[in-house]
Amino acid sequence: MAESVYIPIPVSIVQEAAELPTKTYRLDLDKGRILGFVDGQEAVRQAIRKAIITPRWKCLIYDNQYGSEVEAAVIQNRTATREYIEAVVPGFVRDALRPDSRITGADNFKLAFEDDKVFISFDADTIYGTVRIEEVI
Repeated sequence: MAESVYIPIPVSIVQEAAELPTKTYRLDLDKGRILGFVDGQEAVRQAIRKAIITPRWKCLIYDNQYGSEVEAAVIQNRTATREYIEAVVPGFVRDALRPDSRITGADNFKLAFEDDKVFISFDADTIYGTVRIEEVI
């Protein structure tokens, strides 16, 4: 049986947990390119868009907490009515944003319908302030 080892850690060197930096690659999601780096509020804006447009459970590199179910509810469900879409999309968006600790809330959802597209806009409260998000699904 292995003996336990006691390693003293002086209280003076213990630090509070710090938020990880938000600097990441700047993604051009429309053209599929990487264009340098982004940080702060712009990094959060990019993360919000990416979380919304990434289908949950379809990308094996992500765990089951990442992405949204908007595609399954709206795009794949051809029988979805406007009323259904208006009722479920805000909840799916909030659920997609929940794992990101930089995002503290989402409200003021507006949906517009044009042909087979749904235009979503909402305010996302972040640790960097409120940002207006506009996305097409």
